[in-house]
Amino acid sequence: MTNIPTRDRVNNEINTPRPQRRPGWIKVQAPTGETYAKLQKLMRSKALHTVCEEAACPNMGECWGSGTATFLILGDVCTRACRFCDIKHGRPAEIDWEEPERVAQAVKTMNLKHAVITSVNRDEREDGGAPIFAAIIRRIRELVPGCSVEVLIPDFKANLPALKIVMDERPEILNHNVETVPSLFKKVQPQDHYEWSEAVLRNAKKLDPDVLTKSGIMLGLGETIAEVKEVMQDLRNWDVDILTIGQYLQPSRKHMPIERYYTLEEFAELKEFGLAIGFKWVESAPLVRSSYHAADQVRALSKVHKSLHKN
Repeated sequence: MTNIPTRDRVNNEINTPRPQRRPGWIKVQAPTGETYAKLQKLMRSKALHTVCEEAACPNMGECWGSGTATFLILGDVCTRACRFCDIKHGRPAEIDWEEPERVAQAVKTMNLKHAVITSVNRDEREDGGAPIFAAIIRRIRELVPGCSVEVLIPDFKANLPALKIVMDERPEILNHNVETVPSLFKKVQPQDHYEWSEAVLRNAKKLDPDVLTKSGIMLGLGETIAEVKEVMQDLRNWDVDILTIGQYLQPSRKHMPIERYYTLEEFAELKEFGLAIGFKWVESAPLVRSSYHAADQVRALSKVHKSLHKN
């Protein structure tokens, strides 16, 4: 049954519906272990943030336990207030131009073969912080030769010059998540536009035909399977190569409620559909997030990565 907000008889306010009971197939392990502790200490020592922590990623224990993490750059305060996201929003601090060096040094210390870089939105800047993305890619390439780089970027408000700053550094994967279906876009992420996402993904491929483009969708916010498949077809029409599909998990009672949990069979159906319409790689399961199995994707698919190793 659909969750419907209830009216409190005492204060006459609309309340968030009670969370649904989480099904048994969704089991999130608390992050523990020696490797996890070392990485957490490293991040703190270099004043770095990870989206793993800030967004309460359910795979943090698994990924950190294997020595991988997704760096969150440009601060830990976002200029947008998406209703699914647990990252703080408000007025961000000044750009830290020393951040590229610290990120690259952390990548070297962790001995990463594939680094994932994402950021908060920085709408107060016309370039959206794109120069920091570019500087980090350059410095990682200098300091850790052969390490592939994936960037999960904001939409930059469809600013082509900002996108070009990033694409000129030729990341192996250019990732930008649409997150949800058009009918829910303004409800889920009020300051975003579906057209901005389209512009980013289409233009990335035009600027560098060799780049692997990637996007992701959350399920459980009130969309239908038919709407999800329509978005998947849109993404293929935009020449997106890789797709991630996961279950939305409500970070707190302040965030959007979960309308329903998708079954394992439905995730499998969407993966099969995605491969049938031409995606090169589809990750589709309840706990899948943007960076899940990212290193496997780049090694299997990226022409740029292969050319780096030849040189």
